[in-house]
Amino acid sequence: MKINPITRDVIRNALATVADNMIVTVVQTARSSIVKNKLDFSTAICTANGDLAGQGLALPAHLGAIMPPLKAVLEDFSGDIHPGDVFINNDPYRGGSHLIDIFMFQPIFDGDDLVAFASIIIHHTDIGGRVAGGQASDNTEIYQEGLRIPPLKIVDRGERNETLFKMIETNVRVPHRVLGDVMAQLSSLRLAEAEMQKLITEYGGATLKAYMDDLIDYTERLTRAAITDLPDGEAEFEDVIDDDGVSKDPITIRCKLTIKGDEVTADFAGTSAQTKSSINPNVEFTYSCVYAAIRTVLDPLHPNNFGFHKPINIVTTPGTFVHPVFPAAFAARGLASHRVRQVVLGAMAKLMPERMPACYGGSECMVGFYGRKENGDMFLCNEGQNTTSLGGGPDRDGQDGAAFPLSNVANTPIELIEIENPILVEEYGFLPDTGGPGRYRGGLGVVKQWRCLTDDVSVQLRSDRYHTPPWGLWGGEAGAPGRIIVNPASEAEYQPPSKGRLTLNKGDVLRTEMPGAGGFERALERNPDAVANDVRQEKMSVDHAKTAYGVVIDPMNLEVDEEATTQLRQNRS
Repeated sequence: MKINPITRDVIRNALATVADNMIVTVVQTARSSIVKNKLDFSTAICTANGDLAGQGLALPAHLGAIMPPLKAVLEDFSGDIHPGDVFINNDPYRGGSHLIDIFMFQPIFDGDDLVAFASIIIHHTDIGGRVAGGQASDNTEIYQEGLRIPPLKIVDRGERNETLFKMIETNVRVPHRVLGDVMAQLSSLRLAEAEMQKLITEYGGATLKAYMDDLIDYTERLTRAAITDLPDGEAEFEDVIDDDGVSKDPITIRCKLTIKGDEVTADFAGTSAQTKSSINPNVEFTYSCVYAAIRTVLDPLHPNNFGFHKPINIVTTPGTFVHPVFPAAFAARGLASHRVRQVVLGAMAKLMPERMPACYGGSECMVGFYGRKENGDMFLCNEGQNTTSLGGGPDRDGQDGAAFPLSNVANTPIELIEIENPILVEEYGFLPDTGGPGRYRGGLGVVKQWRCLTDDVSVQLRSDRYHTPPWGLWGGEAGAPGRIIVNPASEAEYQPPSKGRLTLNKGDVLRTEMPGAGGFERALERNPDAVANDVRQEKMSVDHAKTAYGVVIDPMNLEVDEEATTQLRQNRS
């Protein structure tokens, strides 16, 4: 078939539009705030053989996550895929992510010919298991983490699998929310099937299949050409997770990134062994995080599909942190997803210093509250701290209060948290003096302080960078470390471990201080007027300006003392 480039572009945009319309449907029909407000889900259209053909406005870290669980479905149901079927899979050992992420796939037919799959992944509020919310960091094996669903049919030729629905309903703590979101997934798939049928009617199923395959080949060509424009070279970078929440041993993630010709290789040799806890990422998610990181230096207008994956080679060793083996747990793998991406970004910074900023801050922090309201109703609030800060450089300060990088996850409004849960958010703002010092300052850390309004609240914590704060680049310094405090400024104040669980009662306060982002280039090279402006905006104290930047600020008028600053900087040079 002769491919028309204009038709290919029309079909490319049509696939993305279908996926985006699925997103709108989910937002309009979902019940949980983590879905309809935080937007922790992704949609896509895949080919009949399970290759990603088009992705909507979704999470970049899901760029490589859709295909593996669909491939597992194809393995188990070859010859048993029919119109009206919908498949489900959340098993990390069959291509899934962590159990709380449920994938669904609906086949799309032209008569008897399988043309494509509509695909969706949603992060659900609960999946059962020993700890509410499905993201506990102190699980030690997959069996503790909740309901593990292998590739199955949740809808068989248009008929709901009531046995599976009853299994889900029985095993989760908030079935009205979980089943509501399951129905939102099914609604979005029905919409996608209807929209894809319009494309089949217009172009024909065989033609649509040919254009999807060509779109993947076209994307591969674009990606290879873009990689060729990057500088060839090899760079190694490593970062450290403080501990896994079960043992006190640090976890090193090491990546050697090689750009050669039209291919990129990310080799994780030297990475620590898999942990005893559930902060491991399964290998498919490791791959997805690598794809997301490398995507940042390529043309954002290039299509998002399997063709982008093909020039990228990823090397991992089974049994290591980035490639755990059975029965490793994965519930809290969100922490690892940030660190894997940061390691790849750090290696790219060595190869492309003019393009890459320092390490972003925050983001590893997740807090979950579970208990009963005073009227006896159950509540479950999972809050990943999605407002974070960006690293400084290479030509600007890091943004304060940004969405965390490589994700489109949104901020949950404080008012909604307080309406749905017996929790009062007493403080939500920036932490002065926390951005990594540099010519271009790192973004500020973010504080969130919670007060419990009922007794016996089970709290789960997943945080890090108490000991290894976000790194700076080229002489820029690290951002301030993170910390969590229970009942601050009281006789009962204490700092719990960064990962684990605790119980709070009515009136108890939990304060989470997320780390600031890294700085770029030496702090003594920062424009003194920029330092003074930070002081005037209360992003920086007078003392910090002097200590970190060698800038003397008059505390009365908040102007730079130029003579004293010149002398101080000369003494430090």
